[in-house]
Amino acid sequence: MFIAQELRKNNIAEYLLYMWQVEDTIRAFDCSLSRIRREYIDRFDYTEEQKDDEADWFGNLIKMMNEEGCRAQGHLQINKVTLQLLSELHAQLLASPKFPFYNTAYYKVLPFIVELRNHGANKEEGEIETCLNLLYGVMMLRLQKKEVSTSTSHAVKEVSTFIGMLSDYYKKDKEEGLKFE
Repeated sequence: MFIAQELRKNNIAEYLLYMWQVEDTIRAFDCSLSRIRREYIDRFDYTEEQKDDEADWFGNLIKMMNEEGCRAQGHLQINKVTLQLLSELHAQLLASPKFPFYNTAYYKVLPFIVELRNHGANKEEGEIETCLNLLYGVMMLRLQKKEVSTSTSHAVKEVSTFIGMLSDYYKKDKEEGLKFE
């Protein structure tokens, strides 16, 4: 909860990746709040009040996962909405002549997006989701200490830069409002 709050303020893409990891963490503990509290939350250097707050947050997420049918797989509606907001901003930035650097970054990563879709990625998902799935997948590989190929590392570097730019525009839009015309 504490990490999520900070990420949501500062980097929406990192927030979304973190929330996907939280969903997977909940699944790893079989959606059991008592296990999450005992085996996960209690390991952090939090006060008892902070641990209780964190447990409440996880409890609410577990409830939502059960209600939304994403106990085994998929994403919470709150995360889908965040992804949709990012995708909508992406479309606005591409359509506006005021953001040429964003357009350049997009066309630099477009071949990677096309390649990912051609190699089994869900063709129904949007471009931003494809990029985030790449970043999440590589993050999981690295956590498992598995090898990441040089070409994948290159793609991740380019996609990270692009998604970072989108996140910066998202933050700027929330704080000041972007002018697309």
